[in-house]
Amino acid sequence: MVSATTPRLLEPLRLPLASGDHFIDPPVVLAPMAGITNAPFRTLCRELGAGLFVSEMVTARALIERRPETLRMIVPGPGEWPRSVQLYSVDPHTMRAAVTMIGKENLADHIDMNFGCPVPKVTRKGGGAALPYKRKLFSAIVGAAVEAAKPFGIPVTVKMRIGIDTDHHTYLDAAKSAADIGVAWVALHARTAEQMYEGKSDWSAITRLVEHLAPTGVPVLGNGDIWSGADGVAMVKETGCAGVVVGRGCLGRPWLFSDLVEAFSGGEKRITPTLFEVREIMFRHAQLIVEYFESEDRGMRDLRKHMAWYLKGFRVHSELRCQFGMVSTLVEMRQLLDQLSDQPYPVEVGEKPRGRTSHGRPPTLPDGWLNDPDEMVSIELEDAFSGG
Repeated sequence: MVSATTPRLLEPLRLPLASGDHFIDPPVVLAPMAGITNAPFRTLCRELGAGLFVSEMVTARALIERRPETLRMIVPGPGEWPRSVQLYSVDPHTMRAAVTMIGKENLADHIDMNFGCPVPKVTRKGGGAALPYKRKLFSAIVGAAVEAAKPFGIPVTVKMRIGIDTDHHTYLDAAKSAADIGVAWVALHARTAEQMYEGKSDWSAITRLVEHLAPTGVPVLGNGDIWSGADGVAMVKETGCAGVVVGRGCLGRPWLFSDLVEAFSGGEKRITPTLFEVREIMFRHAQLIVEYFESEDRGMRDLRKHMAWYLKGFRVHSELRCQFGMVSTLVEMRQLLDQLSDQPYPVEVGEKPRGRTSHGRPPTLPDGWLNDPDEMVSIELEDAFSGG
């Protein structure tokens, strides 16, 4: 239970929408994840407490070219609001065109910009977490988005990493530039591109960024290694961030948002569903995803990657696990779920890191990329990551 006198740990986070200020309370944000945060998964997380739920990353070029799959990726789920889209671009003109299209066609209420992707096929072209190193290009892209969004009352935010590697941190300069241009907030994943998803995130970098942006009044959201409600509270207390962004921690655990809401409300109850409760969430996910893809075959194929995450830590026979990994219909899904025996939530295993565990590696960059941070490059790179 939450006491009426329990002090509030976090104030609601203001998102200045065209329709008026929207307050995210508590400020708990579902991070965009490629291949994961489609409308069905966003619906689940919204139902379980997420305050804001951002689409899979889409490229600005694919959007203005109206590629059918890209347009599908930004369609909100039933009742989803605010509609948040994450855009990726390495060209100011393309970014401006995409944001203008979103505004004119009323496709989103909020735009987040990706400057944190560490995957080699993006960084080798100078995109993602590599891009903030080119300070003028970064400012031009953020400026184009903010200016294009302003007539439509669409707030723009940015998500970034600490930098390229330990010798090339970019987050302080880039975040200050974005704040001065007019973004609504900055979210920091406290790892470098070189780290990928390895090791511990450096929450002290979030603390430094909070202090660095304090004179601007622009809030900082923290991201990295939030596996439980207690982790979210610890991050806020340690760093002073204004909210948290959750990615891998909610894979197969959308109820993590319920745990975060409870923790930020000062409650002592842990959200630890039994296997019978988890199986109903799994079936809800299956129904939503089949409806979304309008194809049972495609929907169930997309769902398969979630099965191991949902069942992590529970005692499930290996043969049954294998069958979940090949499930192909809703009827089959129901039959498999009904074979599970109820068990308490395996806290020790269930709250361990999950999802991407890519080992750190020197980031792949364009030739000469690190020679001059003030070089104003102009390369159209979006084909490097044409999906979303």
